[in-house]
Amino acid sequence: MDTTAEPPPLLRQTDAKGVHTLVLNRPARRNSLSLGLILELRRALDAIAADRAVRAVVLAGNGPGFCAGHDLGEITAHRADPDGGEGFFRRAMTECALMMQQLANLPQPVIAAVHGIATAAGCQLVATADLAVADPAARFCTPGVSIGLFCSTPSVALSRAVAAKPAMEMLLTGEMISAEEAHRLFLVNRVVAAGSAREEATMLAHRIAARSALAVRLGKAAFRRQLGCGLAAAYADTAEVMVENLLAADAAEGISAFLEKRAPAWQDR
Repeated sequence: MDTTAEPPPLLRQTDAKGVHTLVLNRPARRNSLSLGLILELRRALDAIAADRAVRAVVLAGNGPGFCAGHDLGEITAHRADPDGGEGFFRRAMTECALMMQQLANLPQPVIAAVHGIATAAGCQLVATADLAVADPAARFCTPGVSIGLFCSTPSVALSRAVAAKPAMEMLLTGEMISAEEAHRLFLVNRVVAAGSAREEATMLAHRIAARSALAVRLGKAAFRRQLGCGLAAAYADTAEVMVENLLAADAAEGISAFLEKRAPAWQDR
């Protein structure tokens, strides 16, 4: 009889009342992003995007920290490949960049629940999420410059989450910042009581899940688009989104419910 234990999943997933929780599950490696974990995240995000029952997503990490970035052990091992690792490095960076874009473009809002460290691509995950809740002991950095590997791909998300000069300071020094400093820089929305980051993120997700899913989907997509537009283009796009939203059944129901002082009954259309 084969008694070999199956390896634990790289990614744990649960659903509860419209909230889907994704838990990075490589605790012994501080949830570093191996290629396998990146591909698991890509598959999970594809499924979530197509699932209208999911209204919000919580992203968390198992074990002592949120995510320590790319798996440097895996990267080092591939230096022994015939091409010196180039093929693997290119695939890993490409798949990770695609995964981050999936996360940003997911129809549902994503809330990161951060404890322990969020470094390099782990900090990139936090910056990419729509919202982030942090444990007071959480720490953040983009430390690549300290090992001769500038955090260029994390800089894409970081520069869109915080102002340019604080982002460049993090990238150029590679130094850790505290949860309070991350909050001051708007990398995280709030710092919560010790040990409660995932619980608080889940509560926030349920509050969002109670809103019209249609309005949230339209709003998130429009918000992400307008960030990359000039002022006139941003207003032109969002005005069209407002018209589309006003024509939806949920807007009619929500406005009527407000005027009639009752709770709305969303149809998500």
